[in-house]
Amino acid sequence: MAKVDVEPDLQAQELEAAPDVPREIIGRSPGQLFWRRFRKDRFAIAGLVGLGIILLLALGAPAIAGIVGHAVNETFIFEMTSDLGVPLGPDLNNEAGAFYFGAADRVGHDLLVWIMYGIRTSLIVALSATLVQVVLGVVLGLLAGFYRGRIDTVISRATDVFYALPTLLLILGLVSACTLTAEGRGCFGGLIKPGTTLVAGVIGLFGWPYIARIIRGQVLSIREKEFVEAARSLGASNRRIMFREILPNVVAPIIVYSTLIIPTNVLIEAALSFLGIGVPPDVPSLGALLEKASVFYRFNPWAMVFPGLFLLSITLCFNLVGDGLRDAFDPKTA
Repeated sequence: MAKVDVEPDLQAQELEAAPDVPREIIGRSPGQLFWRRFRKDRFAIAGLVGLGIILLLALGAPAIAGIVGHAVNETFIFEMTSDLGVPLGPDLNNEAGAFYFGAADRVGHDLLVWIMYGIRTSLIVALSATLVQVVLGVVLGLLAGFYRGRIDTVISRATDVFYALPTLLLILGLVSACTLTAEGRGCFGGLIKPGTTLVAGVIGLFGWPYIARIIRGQVLSIREKEFVEAARSLGASNRRIMFREILPNVVAPIIVYSTLIIPTNVLIEAALSFLGIGVPPDVPSLGALLEKASVFYRFNPWAMVFPGLFLLSITLCFNLVGDGLRDAFDPKTA
């Protein structure tokens, strides 16, 4: 009689052996467990939905400008400013078209259009700076935690030095030195030019120690695990162990802390633009809109309220999602 190989159904056997165990707690993968925890957090889901809306507004800024009929560079100095040159508030019956948020400045730019483009600028700078921070922090944290010894000492002392530096003052100094030069030529003979790239690079340059220290602590623990020793015994190189064995196990903290770093970078970019040394004046920015509104906010408070609300929404949504990711990745979460 021919022998037939039948693969047993492990889940069915487990259910038969333990009929009192609920079916929904059997056979869950790490990804399923993560999503199960995350979707229970209503604040994190609300933050995720809010981020989706904000991202759509940023990507759809040109389309929104086309719908309202006001290009980002189009001025309405006669239609949307008073006799004293003060920008007017929301006007839905204007001859030049509806201004849902009013004017942004003394030359009559549409505040709605400039806010949409300002969201795009803030996200580009924040995400670019976070990318620089994560790449530097992860690489240096991996090297310090894996090799230890002198390499760990050098990287750890460099981290301490960066922590001791007056970061905000240095960012202000470097950005202003390259922005406020004669004719705006930039630094190092024009090699570094003013703009979003400069702001993102400077913010990222001084922000890597935070995530480097976290990754170093994670690697110090993971490098002693059995699977790392098994890979080493099979002849795997240090490079392969770091990037193929250890790095995938620190992806969760990288994602969590990246989402918590982004809102900080958004606020730093807004602060630099508020001080007039961030992105160029012709580039819409939420911080620059707040700076312009600070001159006439008593006569037109909407010019400060609307950019402030969107800036608050961006930082709040990122923080909600970051807190939700941290709780969802935590295996101790019920």
